[in-house]
Amino acid sequence: MSATTEKPKHFIRQIIEDDLKSGKHTKIVTRFPPEPNGYLHIGHAKSICLNFGIARDYAGLCYLRMDDTNPTKEESEYANAIIEDVKWLGFDWGDRLTHASDYYQTLYDCAVTLIKQGNAYVDSLKMEEIREHRGTLQQGGRESPYRNRTVAENLELFERMKNGQFPEGTHVLRAKIDMQSGNLNMRDPVLYRIRYVSHQRTGNEWCIYPMYDFAHPLSDAFENITHSLCTLEFQDHRPLYEWLITKLTTAPQPRQIEFARLNVSHTLTSKRKLRQLVEEGHVNGWADPRMPTLQGMRRRGYPPAALRQFCEIVGVTKSDSVIDMSVLEECVREELNEKAPRAMCVLRPLKISIENFPSDSPQQIGAACHPQHPEMGQRTLFFAREIFIEQDDFMEQPPADFHRLKLGGEVRLRNAYIVRCNEVIKDDRGQIVELKCTYDPDTLGKNPTNRKVKGVIHWVPKEQSICTEARLYDRLFTGPNPGATDNFIQLLNPHSLEILANARAEPALASAKSGDFFQFERQGYFVITDKTNEKIIVNRIVGLRDNWKLI
Repeated sequence: MSATTEKPKHFIRQIIEDDLKSGKHTKIVTRFPPEPNGYLHIGHAKSICLNFGIARDYAGLCYLRMDDTNPTKEESEYANAIIEDVKWLGFDWGDRLTHASDYYQTLYDCAVTLIKQGNAYVDSLKMEEIREHRGTLQQGGRESPYRNRTVAENLELFERMKNGQFPEGTHVLRAKIDMQSGNLNMRDPVLYRIRYVSHQRTGNEWCIYPMYDFAHPLSDAFENITHSLCTLEFQDHRPLYEWLITKLTTAPQPRQIEFARLNVSHTLTSKRKLRQLVEEGHVNGWADPRMPTLQGMRRRGYPPAALRQFCEIVGVTKSDSVIDMSVLEECVREELNEKAPRAMCVLRPLKISIENFPSDSPQQIGAACHPQHPEMGQRTLFFAREIFIEQDDFMEQPPADFHRLKLGGEVRLRNAYIVRCNEVIKDDRGQIVELKCTYDPDTLGKNPTNRKVKGVIHWVPKEQSICTEARLYDRLFTGPNPGATDNFIQLLNPHSLEILANARAEPALASAKSGDFFQFERQGYFVITDKTNEKIIVNRIVGLRDNWKLI
């Protein structure tokens, strides 16, 4: 795709187009640099789509780089999940999968260069002492008593750190910048620390590890990144980013550009809080379909195209805001409405006996798989003497605006006949267990002018229908901004998951397979997650409309 292709313009695209037009860059190179210390969530989707999308739209390149600088929190499980998630979203990095650990030796050499320049020193203060010396936003910092060690002494100590001759916490390497800077990130930040932890990729080769703020800008420079796109919390880190690149590289410098992170209502994007949900058992792991992780959304049944469209709609700005969950859900509906075949599924079955219908064999009725797309073909329904309808589609004493089935009333069965309820059968507890009905055999297809009814309901045949377990997922939190409070557990939605083990689906689903999407008429969009000879299991992805607006 060329730069002239019609795309919503935002400030980052404008910067890139200006850089190309001026000749500052002839090829755009971006990167998505996650830390493999957890699972990606909806907030990461925006960064993925932005970085890979920019590279795609301007015929550039995008790296997928694992910023694996903290072996105490990183696992190959997370790295593998990141790779899966980026692929699932529809992006490809070619041969540009890299790791910060690929550059450990080069980063170490850069640190040695800083020492030789007099721009770094080995500090022997404890970490709590370093924090105390750092000062506050209102008060400048204090220089470490070790700040003026000689270059030779710093080189020797740093090499001994690398060789494992000191316990953890004994020494760190710090940049020598300005302890009176108004930006706390420039007050001699720590660049290296000692960690006797096996790294997921390098094993025990190293016992000193670079800090993220040191490895990240230099990795950008090593990979010739032209535009380093990151969220607003890194804005105050930009002076350090630029300081390191200026001191240690001569190649064209990457430009760091910050944008607002993606915040979505009724959910969390804090790894700490998401971890609490998992560890305390409020959800069934990181891939729970109620979680905002990409793994969870994929398991829920969200199409990746809907997430890409959502990120496009949200856009890129400099101002933080909260996007309502309904925007994402509407993107899911729009994507599935075009592609999902229609089917009928009764979630809470109520038996109907059609007394004037022959009992020997069901009648086959053809129905469109999609009303707007005849090319998707037809499916076969089986109309029988005994069928199921939804419990909620019948009321003995309904209000005036109830247009479904009632005693003595009529309703049309979707794609089939008009039926009349003549008798209600109850059990010993007074619960309705069956309706005795009759059907009008002359009402198949379009309604004759003299047989109009207001209500149309869905149904399935009792014998031919498929046993179905329906998992009805909803928003995880009742409050729109659970991340704003530490008591977010109190905002958990007690109805975020309802399992209906006795649902029944129409026979056409017998040929469906796991991963197939359907619009269950009047119920919402569902995906088959598992299937056996006896039963199918389906997840509700999203309802047919935003019911939260009605609450």
